[in-house]
Amino acid sequence: MAAKFLIEVPHEASRVACARVVDVFLKSGSHFLTRADWGCHDGVHKSWMMVNVDSKDEARRILPPAMREQATIVQLNCFTVEEVEDILREHAS
Repeated sequence: MAAKFLIEVPHEASRVACARVVDVFLKSGSHFLTRADWGCHDGVHKSWMMVNVDSKDEARRILPPAMREQATIVQLNCFTVEEVEDILREHAS
């Protein structure tokens, strides 16, 4: 079963750097990359995507090779009320 991952890719803080990275993403042919969200207009020079794949390695392979090393990949999860209550009960003082 696929897991959910957040992929964050930083890039240089210049207008031309933004345009170059966005161009690479849009021309990649990957539907994941063409749907990335960007923080550039707010001064945060990163892109983010959420993907459902089987592993962090698979998430990293979605990216163009030149961007893989600097990317941060985080597996996301949710908690149930019961899980949180169990954890708090286990660690009650």
